[in-house]
Formats: sequence, structure tokens, C-alpha cells
Amino acid sequence: MADKHYRSLVKAVSWRVTGSVDTLMISYLITGKLKWALTISGVELFTKVGLYYVHERVWEKLQFGRIKEAETGKPNFEI
Repeated sequence: MADKHYRSLVKAVSWRVTGSVDTLMISYLITGKLKWALTISGVELFTKVGLYYVHERVWEKLQFGRIKEAETGKPNFEI
């Protein structure tokens, strides 16, 4: 079953929000400045959403690590 493009985009956004909160905390701990931490995490939020989306779509096209689905009613004995 293939994912729709919007599913990849929603996954990218939800993952990046999580990652950006992490980046915000680390940036603040390192710099001690909230403005810098917000700037860093804000920039990486947008760049990494795009990168993740492209990454996800490339992997969607690859057969690496996938198991071919059996036809309805026929058992699949492939290893």
C-alpha cells in the first residue's frame, strides 16, 4: 500500500515540530539566549520539513525492504 503525498507532508510536519522543540531546547542551553534559540529552531523547521518530504517520497519509490503482497486468496511463501 502506497502513502498519499499529504500523508508524507503531515508526517514531515509532525516530526519536525518534535525535532524543532528539541533544537529549541538545545540551542537555548548552548546560547542562553531565547531569541537565538527561536531563530535557529524556526529556520530548521522549514528546511527540514522540505528535506524530510523529499526523503519520504524517494523511499516510497524504492522496493528495498518491502515484501510483495500476496494476491487475494493465494498464500505468499516468499522468504
